Amino acid sequence: MANLESAVKAAWSAINRERSYATELTQKLVRIPSVNPKFVNDPAQNREGVLQDLVGSELSSIGMSIDRWDVLPDRPNVIGQIAGSEERSLLLCGHIDTVPIGERSAWTVDPFGGQIRDGKLYGRGAVDMKSGVAAAIGAVRGIRAAGIELQGRIAIHSVVDEETGGFGAIDAVKRGHLAKAAIITEPSWGEIQVCEGGVEWIRITITGRQGHAAWRYNEIWPQRDQPDRLRPAVNAIDIAARFLDALRNFESSRCRNRQHPLLPPGWNTINASTMRAGAGLGPDGLPLVMTNPAIIPDVAVIDLDYNFLPTQTKEEIRSEFEQFVHHFCQQDLWLQENPIKVEWELGGLHFPPINTPPDHPLAQSLLKRRTQLDGKPKISGVIFVTDAAHYAGAGVDAVICGASGDGLHGLDEYVDIASLEETTKTLAAAIIDWCGVR
Repeated sequence: MANLESAVKAAWSAINRERSYATELTQKLVRIPSVNPKFVNDPAQNREGVLQDLVGSELSSIGMSIDRWDVLPDRPNVIGQIAGSEERSLLLCGHIDTVPIGERSAWTVDPFGGQIRDGKLYGRGAVDMKSGVAAAIGAVRGIRAAGIELQGRIAIHSVVDEETGGFGAIDAVKRGHLAKAAIITEPSWGEIQVCEGGVEWIRITITGRQGHAAWRYNEIWPQRDQPDRLRPAVNAIDIAARFLDALRNFESSRCRNRQHPLLPPGWNTINASTMRAGAGLGPDGLPLVMTNPAIIPDVAVIDLDYNFLPTQTKEEIRSEFEQFVHHFCQQDLWLQENPIKVEWELGGLHFPPINTPPDHPLAQSLLKRRTQLDGKPKISGVIFVTDAAHYAGAGVDAVICGASGDGLHGLDEYVDIASLEETTKTLAAAIIDWCGVR
């Protein structure tokens, strides 16, 4: 224990000697636009490769071996590591892709300028989450500068494509880049976040029967069922309206009856995010005609964002939801013969939950060290999803700990510089606690 405490003090002293390092590195990273090209295809803004050149250089400068590969064309992951025991191995992960800036004229600062004002560093990605990558590098840099040799293997993962599903981290996991534990350096506003709900993207496809809108009365008004009666159409939007009403009741029941002590009550929602309806089903799974009101639509496609609790499994929630859909269909003669189709992992997206125990040694280390640095941390859960999910899904004990700020996914994004400096020192101490020293 004495060895650890003296090592922590030495690392903190080394970080203090280069106190502005994490801030200056964050500035450099913000000034290299790395907007995810799935949102905006613009070579001037899609410079992830250039940014990863800088990250790789910084990792090499502190003695880390580098593994770099393209997850997607010109979109590389970079992983740096220092060898050590696998039993005490630890990885720190941050993503370098960002969401778009939106309307540039609405910003009061240059979104790629890295301007510092009133203790805040502004720019797209400042808090989400280039500062997290900088803090991780700064922490290991401080440990190395203090001459500390770690027992456990330490790795830093700088990954792409988190903003559209975490496919950079997913690819790192598939390639075996794992550890016993992980710290995801997403912003956590002084908290130590040990749990995260899972997320599924689901596509619901409702099939009706197409017809001319002039004959809608034949569908909804009582008719003599005689030989010359035209075959009634079945309006898929009508079914979708009834389905959404039933879904809301199902959602309310889930939120009311199942909760998690570290997440807000009612967090486990089901968001109906997009709905497209019309005539004919195209090869892309969407209606072919959506511009002709004279057609009774035979297709309605609803995409859902489905949140589930850290204590639930994907098998459990999939079975529960499919039973709900089945029972809904059984109440309608048409749907009995033409059941609603449920498609899981829309776009390849699935976020497993994480449920690291609050008394886990890594969580307790982060709590202790952040408190020593005059913070007032608490153990909590995170309400959005992070790359922690993909490591946890592979059996890695994951915790989220990062800086504070505001404007993420909005205007005038910034990271609080004091929190960035404190996070760098907290991470360094937790690395020493977990990995141990030689």
